[in-house]
Amino acid sequence: MLLTVVEVVCVLAVLYGVAAIYVPAALILGGLLGVVAVEQKLAVPSATHRKEPGS
Repeated sequence: MLLTVVEVVCVLAVLYGVAAIYVPAALILGGLLGVVAVEQKLAVPSATHRKEPGS
């Protein structure tokens, strides 16, 4: 959990730095990083296993 918080804070700091220079680039970068974060979250197998129908 702590690692996730540190990662989010670092990403926000980088986005803030990019936004200080060029806002559209920060929006594009934020969108790409959001997609990567969702893909990483979906790639991790869930802790609960679903029963298959008929089992």
